[in-house]
Amino acid sequence: MKVIIKPIVTEKMTVQTEKLNRYGFVVDKKVNKLQIKDAVEAMYNVSVETVNTMVYSGKGKSRYTKSGVIVGRTNSFKKAMITLVDGDKIDFYSNI
Repeated sequence: MKVIIKPIVTEKMTVQTEKLNRYGFVVDKKVNKLQIKDAVEAMYNVSVETVNTMVYSGKGKSRYTKSGVIVGRTNSFKKAMITLVDGDKIDFYSNI
């Protein structure tokens, strides 16, 4: 099972990374905090201090077109906020 789907790289997460040493990841909805911690430590060779998770439900979206109203939903996902021990860092851009 793939635990980490993708990292979250936004302006808000960049500020939290610089100030609080905290990183965000989109993870599989079925995993728990211990599995997330083990996956991050194994993948990036860092020490994880805390893991906070939150589940976002999909929002309803509608759009008006010539043929009528199109109604749909965005995907739901689980987000994990990882706080690392002082001195550890994750470089997302090293493999580019």
